[in-house]
Order: sequence, then C-alpha cells, then structure tokens
Amino acid sequence: MAGNSQRRGAMRKTGTKKGMVVGSGGQRRKALKGKGPTPKAEERTGHPASRKAAAARKAAEKAAEARRVGATGRPGAAETVAGRNAVVEALRAEVPVKALYVAERIDSDDRVRDVLKIAAERSLPLLEAPRSELDRITGGAVHQGLALTLPPYEYADPADLVAAAFEAGEVPLIVALDGVTDPRNLGAVVRSAAAFGAHGVVVPERRSAGMTAGAWKTSAGAAARLPVAKATNLARALRAYQEAGLFVIGLDGAGDTDIAAARALDQPLCLVVGSEGAGMSRIVTETCDLVVRIPIVSSVESLNAGVAAGVALYEVTRARNVTESR
Repeated sequence: MAGNSQRRGAMRKTGTKKGMVVGSGGQRRKALKGKGPTPKAEERTGHPASRKAAAARKAAEKAAEARRVGATGRPGAAETVAGRNAVVEALRAEVPVKALYVAERIDSDDRVRDVLKIAAERSLPLLEAPRSELDRITGGAVHQGLALTLPPYEYADPADLVAAAFEAGEVPLIVALDGVTDPRNLGAVVRSAAAFGAHGVVVPERRSAGMTAGAWKTSAGAAARLPVAKATNLARALRAYQEAGLFVIGLDGAGDTDIAAARALDQPLCLVVGSEGAGMSRIVTETCDLVVRIPIVSSVESLNAGVAAGVALYEVTRARNVTESR
C-alpha cells in the first residue's frame, strides 16, 4: 500500500549504497581536480585552428629563412630571384642559373616570352611547377609565375689571386673591400676592377656584401671573368699580401696624400676601399702601408665604394702606363 512506511523494505537503512546518501562531495581520496580555464582553440593539440596556426608559423619561418639566406651570399647559400622584371633582368645580365621555374598555365606577356627565349638560347634547366611550389621556393614572395634559383657562389682563396698574377708574369693588383654591405657597390667594384686589369676582389667573411644576384647584375658580366675571394680575417689577409711583396694602400678622406701623388702605384699592390659612411675599420687602417685620399670638393663628404674604386684604379693604371712607357 502506497505510503505504508511499515511495509518491509519501504525505509532505507542507514549506510546502504542505494540512492542518495550524504557523502564527501569528492573532497577526499578520489577528489576531482580542476584543469583551469578552457584553452583557446589555437592552443589545443589536434584542433583545426591549432593546425592552421602551426602551418602559418612554419610558413612565416620559411619565408624569413628564404629572405635571410638570399641576402647573405655565403658559400653554400642559395639565392632565389622572384618576379617577372627581376627574372628578366637577371637573365639579361647573364647571372648564373641553377633552375628556372615557370608556373603552370602562366599568363604570357613580353617578359615571359623573353625569359623563355633566353632560357632556350642558354639551355637553362626549365621546370614547370604549380604556383604552390613557387610559393614554397620563393618563401611567399610575389613571383608572378616566374622564379629562378642561383647556384652558391664559389669564392676563391685570397692567396690564389696573387699566385695567379705572378704565374701570368703580371704585376699583381688586388682590390679589397672593408665594410661594404651593398651588393650593388660590390658589383660596381668588380666591374671597375675587371676594366682596369685587377686580378681579383677580396671581401671579408662578416659585415660584407656577397655575390648575390644584385651584385652579378651590377657587375654587367664582369663577375664571370674576375674572381672574388673571401677572407676570414681581412687584416690578416692584408698582412699575408704584405709578406708576399704587395704594397697595401687604403683609401680614406683623411689620407696622408692624394692618390695621384702616391709613388707605389706601379708596384705589386692591394688597394683597400672602405664603406661610404664609416670608411675603413681601425685595424685595417693600421695595417695599410699608406693611406691616400681622392681630392673632392668640401661640399661632398665622400664617394661610394664603387665610384672611389673606379677613380683609384684609373690612377693606378695611369701610373703603370707611365712606367711602362719610360
């Protein structure tokens, strides 16, 4: 009968596990511990938002690495040139090419036709690739369906430049750059050095421009004929040149004399050119046998490395021609 509390089994006995009983609320041995606030979707492993964020970080790291590597010009470092104008200019300047990438179903224009024509004439490795692959190769740069990779530049040893000059029976003429970080200035120096009969250009391993696509283009093809050497320590390389019989002359606005009046220009020579702003470093300046200047008007503070090297090399060539005519 309903409500009959006297019926056997109608009342629960204290301590039974059936039904609701007074308990600890999970505050003892098997207590539940909170995990704190719910993490964001990007922070949850396996969540689509987390995978998307990780992919974005990885792409950004690849792009940064591509930009960093492309600017170094270090031995073993490859470089990528991206974009229709940049690729056309690089090919016209006969920049060495490892591979030329063309996007599938690319919209052709005059630049694309020029690229394909030059590639055929030079028998360049031509690869057709999806745009996603070009995005990966260029590190996310704007490539417009065209990109090319350059092989790592093979730098010479500074000692080889002098050895080659002596073996050829010529008076050595080497140009060394100290602190020149603009690849276009390096290319201009290479072009001037080749034009005035120098036997090579030396750059330091650190804080210096390397033989990138920009340097190749500015050299106007001279980089293919004139070796560029890399010195681990420029001051040490200059001292080695002195021991080999070369006279080391540095260019500086506060030089001891005008370069035209220097008496050692017709001797085995290493000409050191510093950066436009800071000039030569102190230790390199102290290593030089003589520091000369190029006379310019006071309203102009300095010349860039490419122009200064060209003027100085002209004076060296003029002095040597005078000596030979005697």
